[in-house]
Amino acid sequence: MSFQEHSTNPCEDPGAVTGRIHSIETYGTVDGPGVRFVIFTQGCPMRCLYCHNPDTWDPKGGTVMTVEELLARYESNKSYYRKGGITVTGGEPMLQMEFLTVLLEEAKKRGIHTCVDTAGICFREGDVKFMYWLNRMLRATDLVMLDIKHMEDDIHKRLTRHSNGPVLAFARYLDQNGVDMWIRHVIVEGYTTGAEEQQALGYFIGGLKHVKALDVLPYHSMGKAKYKALGMPYPLEHLYDLPEEKAVAAKREILTGIRKKRAEMAKNS
Repeated sequence: MSFQEHSTNPCEDPGAVTGRIHSIETYGTVDGPGVRFVIFTQGCPMRCLYCHNPDTWDPKGGTVMTVEELLARYESNKSYYRKGGITVTGGEPMLQMEFLTVLLEEAKKRGIHTCVDTAGICFREGDVKFMYWLNRMLRATDLVMLDIKHMEDDIHKRLTRHSNGPVLAFARYLDQNGVDMWIRHVIVEGYTTGAEEQQALGYFIGGLKHVKALDVLPYHSMGKAKYKALGMPYPLEHLYDLPEEKAVAAKREILTGIRKKRAEMAKNS
């Protein structure tokens, strides 16, 4: 990796550095390779229409836990994770950069495979303090699972209330620095079901050298119960769960875009 270095005098004590945690899953099988210890952090700036964890949005919610407490929980069942590791997801884990960084650094000291599941929305390349923590964090990260919502900025804003600029810039930054990625994309009727959009995503992915996997996921409405419990209207009440075959068809279109980009790159090399 070729991260820009920043001078510092790190003295973080893993027994003192704390984060706000929404929940923990001790036997995760869809959040990275193998069986994972999955930490759901509290707080997210995005308001995705199909979010199934709106209870993670509030950055002041959750339970305060230290890095050491979390790793002790991992160690108590570490025999289950021999071919897996730790995944930190959310919410948006990059909202708590110091905590996230120290957690992953301590995990790597113990030989644990580390994964961050993020939407990349917090990426700010011009922010020196943020980049210091990010570069430290990425040195301790084996895999980034990056959720790309949409390639068209205006639709991305309708889906999430945010521009996709930071997300795409983050993907490029990861790739430039040799960080392995899994790309995730959710197929939502009326938003991401167009072949043109899907091929555009594939064309973007095709320009990245360090993408190791692509997960194309069908929209589901499992979050409805949480919205009801929180007294919130569910934004996509009119939508049904997307059939799996539509996600399979979408993945074919994305792969077409990937092949097109790679063919162009080979021709021009």
